[in-house]
Order: sequence, then structure tokens, then C-alpha cells
Amino acid sequence: MKTGSPQRPPQRVIPIVAAPSGGASCPPERQPRGLLALTGNWLRDHGGLLRKLQWAVVLVYGFLLIVPACLDLPDDAARMWNNLTIFAQFVFWGIWWPFVLLSMVLFGRLWCGVLCPEGALSEWAARKGMGRPIPRWMRWGGWPFVAFVLTTVYGQLVSVYQYPKAALLVLGGSTVAAVIVGFIYTRGKRAWCRHLCPVNGVFGLLSKLAPMHYRVDEAAWKRSQDQRQRVASVDCAPLQPLRHMQGGSGCHMCGRCSDHRSAITLASRPMSDEVVRVAEKEADGWQTALIVYGLLGVAMGAFHWTVSPWFVWLKQTTAEWLVDHDIMWPLDTDAPWWLLTHYPMHNDVFSWLDGASLIAYVAATALALGSGILLSLALAVRTAGQWQTQRLHHLAQALIPLAGCGVFLGLSALTVTLLKAEGYGMHWVNDARLALLAGANLWALRLAGGILARWSGRPARYLALLPFCGALALVDCAWGFMFWWW
Repeated sequence: MKTGSPQRPPQRVIPIVAAPSGGASCPPERQPRGLLALTGNWLRDHGGLLRKLQWAVVLVYGFLLIVPACLDLPDDAARMWNNLTIFAQFVFWGIWWPFVLLSMVLFGRLWCGVLCPEGALSEWAARKGMGRPIPRWMRWGGWPFVAFVLTTVYGQLVSVYQYPKAALLVLGGSTVAAVIVGFIYTRGKRAWCRHLCPVNGVFGLLSKLAPMHYRVDEAAWKRSQDQRQRVASVDCAPLQPLRHMQGGSGCHMCGRCSDHRSAITLASRPMSDEVVRVAEKEADGWQTALIVYGLLGVAMGAFHWTVSPWFVWLKQTTAEWLVDHDIMWPLDTDAPWWLLTHYPMHNDVFSWLDGASLIAYVAATALALGSGILLSLALAVRTAGQWQTQRLHHLAQALIPLAGCGVFLGLSALTVTLLKAEGYGMHWVNDARLALLAGANLWALRLAGGILARWSGRPARYLALLPFCGALALVDCAWGFMFWWW
């Protein structure tokens, strides 16, 4: 499509999606250089191939989610390579989840834009559905935190990591909800992914650390507009404000906008850039809550309770009190499997007391650890100079590496357990865990130093790092109890 203003020669652009009827497009005069820029263009130009890949992932995901739930539970002699249920458990919780989280740090939200089955299904449903506008209640900023907490706690109550029916209920239920939301709201967009996905907030935080993003040149965008170029709109499924997009936390890295108006390019960046610079204005209270009380609080309690002597003490003490007062119904084990774990043939049954104790332990861990971390951050902000709430939210972003590392360690603990059952030697694991924690601590310190440098000079900045180190020490102690001291 060659068009232009009467006063200027026509400019040539590459449309990202099909151009409006009545026109054709020509190659740009200047191709973006560099491997990353070319990769972005390749993703843009091979949308059909990527959609086929997404549907292949959907089929594998559906097979591994549904079929094991229809089979009998494996016996003690079953192993990963001869039992589909254990194999699916290893794929979902031993490989998929921990390494999807790792991919966010390495490549941004490429998983979301290229491979995620929920995103693909939700977008497909939105193309076929009702096309209603996104309602106000869905735009509430607290959904990423609330959805993460509810999903994490519920998953523990039904033992989502251990049993295929529970996995089908939690993961399958989320997928069905994604399809329903997609069918009702928007036309071909991913309203579910942007607002309601239980891991949207987590993925958004971790992708801030990625060494690549789609860089937007606003000056080039403005020149394109000044020249009155007719450029096809970008089909941005996660509904990002492309012209003003600075970070990558909401971008699904699908490549559809690559070279749009010769202003958007897949490019490298310092891994501290978004946390130190962009988050100074974009960080908010809900992101802080997700980091401090979600990833470093609720998730920690969810990983802790299975090995914690404190949890055992809480449950036993409460049970003795109930018996002494002749209150017996909390000890019943008649809850259905979709509410509390109930597999009597495997001697794994939760009583109402078990469920209540689990919720209480996770909540107490989140409140104690999260409040201690928040107090340390507040002290660091005050030490650095003038108190501002926005500064507290900004400094909390420095904990993202440690929060992400913790979730990776907690999920990979199941990977280690399954591999040990297969006879693999895992004597090196604790050393690797220690190295990962040390690296995450150093990364967090570097981010905090960069953030504090924007507020104050050297003496105050270095003093403020001391209470920040207190926050790191709280998290490290929690992992120390889980992996080394208990």
C-alpha cells in the first residue's frame, strides 16, 4: 500500500496484519539490523506457524491433563517411564512450571505469546464470541494478587501436585474459565490473560528482569504519523499501549508489532533497566503485595507446611484442645476430594482440621514474613531520605529476583523428589540451591543499589542497604529452615 501526503514522497511500510482493503504494502527502506530485530520480524511473519504450534501445545496439554485423571492412581512400584500419571506429574510440576518461570527471566513472556494453551484458547474463543467490552470489575488492579493467593492455597488443599484429578480441577478449571471469559469479552483479544490469569502478575514481575524487550521509538512513531502514513493496526492480543510501552511486563513477546511504523524493535536491554528505571513510576501497591505477601509469603507457607514441625505442633495442639472440649466434627474426614484431599486407598485424607490448619499456617507465614519484609523496606526508604510511598513500592521491586528464585526452588523440589524416586543421584542439589539463593541475593542487592542511587548520595544509600539486607535475611532464613535446618 503506497500512500503519502501531497507534500511528501510516499513512504513504504510493512503492515503487521492484513492491510485494509484497497491497498498493498511494500518493504521498508531500512530493515532493522541485529539478530534480535530479525527474530522479532520472523515471529511477526510466521504467525500461521506459531498458531499451529500453539494448537499442538493445546493437544499435548489436554492429553496430559485429562487422560491421567481417568486412570487408576499408580501403585508404589510405578515409575515415571512406565506410568502416564507419574509422567504427566513430572511434566507439569517438575518441568513445565519451574522452567516456564525461568523462561520469563530469560526471554520475557515469550511463553505467553507463543506457547501458552490458555492464552491460545482464550484468544480463539474471543474471535468466535460475543465481543462485549471488558467490564469495570475485571479491570480491578488487585486480581493478580487475589487470583494467585486463592489458586495457591486451594491447590494445597486438594494436593494439586500429587493427584491428577486435582490437577485437572485446578489447571483445567482455569482453562475453562479462560475460554468463557474470552468468549464473552473483547473481539480476538486476551482479556483473561491481561486481568484474571492467576499467574499473570507473577509472569509480569519476572519478565521485568528479561534482557530483551520490544523497544519503542516514540520519535519514529511520531514521524510516521506526521507523514500521514496509512499503517495497518497491530492485533495486540494482551491490549498493550504500544506507542507508550516502555517495559515488558505486559508484553507477550509474540512479535506482531515488530517494526510497526518503523518504531518497534525487539532489542536487548540491561537486566536492571525495567526495575530500576521504568518501575520508578509504574510500581504500585498491588505489585508490592504480590511480591511481599504473595511470592515471599503465601508461596513460602505453601512450600513449608509439608516439612514444618511448627505445622505439626499447630495441628496436634489444636486437636488436643478439641478433644478435651468434646468438639469432634473438625476431626472428620468426610470432605469431598474437590474440597480437601481425600484418597483413602492411598492413606491420604484431610480432615477439616487439616484444611483449617493448612490455611492458618500459610496465612501466619505470609503475615509474619511479609510484614517483616515490608518493615525492612520501609526502614530502608526512610534511611535513604524523604519518605514517599511510591519509593516503598519501587524498592520492593528489587526483591523480584529472590522471589522468583524462591518459587523456582519450591517447585523444583518436586522435580528432585521425582528424580530421586527414579534412582537418580541428587547429592549436588543443596549446593545448587545455595548457589541460586546467593546469586538471587546479589542480584537483589544490585537492583536495590541502583534504585537507591536515584534517590540519594552515597552515605545514605549505603546505610539504606542495611535494612534491605534484613529483608533478604528473612527470606534466606525461611529457605534455610526448609532445606537445611529442619
